[in-house]
Amino acid sequence: MTTLSDLRSGGKAALARVLARLESHADAPDIIRLLDAAFLAPVGQVIGLTGPPGVGKSTLAGALITAYRQSGRTIAVIAIDPSSKRSGGALLGDRTRLRTDPDDQGIFVRSMAARDQLGGLAEITFAAMVLMRALYDVVLIETVGVGQSETDIALAADTVIFCVQPGSGDSLQFMKAGIVEIPDIVVVTKGDLGRAATRARADVKGALGLNEGRQDGSAWTVPVLIVSANAAEGIDALTEAVAAHGSWLKEEGRGQAKRATQAAAWIEAAIKERWGREGVKRLNAVPVTARTGESPFLALAEYARRL
Repeated sequence: MTTLSDLRSGGKAALARVLARLESHADAPDIIRLLDAAFLAPVGQVIGLTGPPGVGKSTLAGALITAYRQSGRTIAVIAIDPSSKRSGGALLGDRTRLRTDPDDQGIFVRSMAARDQLGGLAEITFAAMVLMRALYDVVLIETVGVGQSETDIALAADTVIFCVQPGSGDSLQFMKAGIVEIPDIVVVTKGDLGRAATRARADVKGALGLNEGRQDGSAWTVPVLIVSANAAEGIDALTEAVAAHGSWLKEEGRGQAKRATQAAAWIEAAIKERWGREGVKRLNAVPVTARTGESPFLALAEYARRL
């Protein structure tokens, strides 16, 4: 049976093999045990990168990869791609736009299909993230940018970055859709557009000002940054904001509580994906929870056994 130690010593090839098995045999006992061990031994901060298509998420992801590797931190990337209706696989393959050194063991990139979720996160994405979180300093999840992705990413990431493009109406959409409650950091991309980027930043800050008291009662003040990924401008400020949010989560057990909430939400989503509404209804008859610090994978396996 593959262990976390095996993954740490086996490098990218070992992780790729385990992820392939996870996608084809998610309920195998050895996979459940590995996921359980990984869930109880988190190492990295999980960053969710979302925003409308064309906003420049992949370019920004590439800039973040470079910045983190230059600082000596390891990083794993999950790129959520649209699904092929025929095979169910990811359509964009390994994201050729993300240029990384294949020999660098400190970078791991994996494309995963959204499957039946319209831009949202498939059940298996959470499991892959948990594995990577136990192995890498940073885990970056880049969403498709349509449908459920803006909301679903909050159920997997510690820190959510929402991208807005100047002059595109994204800032107005940001205000309309209620997305204002989701991000921990907002990035105005393509900062080289100058005045348009400054105006978009002001619009977003105004929208955030109208959102008095986020739903989670958070005291975190959402920074709005202007970044030009192509010119590598503003990237340092962004990584500093991500680090600051990570430090804030460690205070008063905020991060641990957030991950417990995410685990509970994942269980319910997994049950709904596998057994539909009837499965969710039966949650009342067959309670299944994952208390803080407990593995949701074992809880789901137990629920499946009891059905």
